[in-house]
Amino acid sequence: MTRVVVFAYHNVGVRCLSVLLTHGIEVALVVTHRDNPKENIWFASVAELAALHGIPVITPDNPNTVEVLEQIRALQPDFLFSFYYREMFKRELLDIPKQGALNMHGSLLPKYRGRVPVNWAIIKGETETGATLHYMTEKPDNGAVLAQQAVPILPDDTAFDVFQKVTVAAEIALHACLPALIAGTAKPVTQDLSQGTYFGGRKPEDGIIDWSQDARSIHNLVRAVAPPYPGAITQLLGKSMRILQTLVTTCATTGEAPAFYIQEDKAYAICGQGELRVVRFELDGVEMSTTEFVTQYGTEKFEFNVCL
Repeated sequence: MTRVVVFAYHNVGVRCLSVLLTHGIEVALVVTHRDNPKENIWFASVAELAALHGIPVITPDNPNTVEVLEQIRALQPDFLFSFYYREMFKRELLDIPKQGALNMHGSLLPKYRGRVPVNWAIIKGETETGATLHYMTEKPDNGAVLAQQAVPILPDDTAFDVFQKVTVAAEIALHACLPALIAGTAKPVTQDLSQGTYFGGRKPEDGIIDWSQDARSIHNLVRAVAPPYPGAITQLLGKSMRILQTLVTTCATTGEAPAFYIQEDKAYAICGQGELRVVRFELDGVEMSTTEFVTQYGTEKFEFNVCL
């Protein structure tokens, strides 16, 4: 029986661990993260799935310590798998498995190497992304590709919508390639890194809206950071405003200052070029209907504040 050690977190971790178990692979150890109380934990638990199947679990802050390396070496795994685990592996860890270490990445490599690939793909207006299983090296997301599965990004998909698709894509890619991987007949393909770009992580303040941009670009930002992510933020009437959902309109407004207004019970935002319909929004931390906004503030056009 093939023996593996799995480093995993999030929904992709849960689904890919389930695939390994379905194929009868011996999972000798699961390495995962302790949930951060400051983070919105909206996803499933790898630790709970491992406990259900009686698999030992550890949660080190650093997987590259001597203690963790010794524990994994003693298990003599054939493979290491990383499924949305958040820490990088050093050479000493990558050298332990007899047949290699593999990572599941949430993009069609070599595109969108690095952090939060789903969010970046939406921000950049991509119409397709997916999941890639690849061999790991000390450099992030640059090893040879073993399997890929594409999924569409529809014009109004949020990051949550796309992440759900990518989770299924990861499951499909792993399920399809495991027999050949275990048999030693898989044929990895070297990445052409010139065809992709590395992207870094994002912070909540990266969701600040630049209203000088065109409506489509702002719409992409809104859906890329929509809940359960921190959301796209701005200021209106001296208050913090979070834009939760938008639709691109056919209005070609240009030359007007960026502003928010209500018309015929619908909310709109004038952008640097074009307008957005604002389907859902919060003002000062409270989600409001258009009726509630008009009752308090009226129907005039209110310019967005430039600085937060």
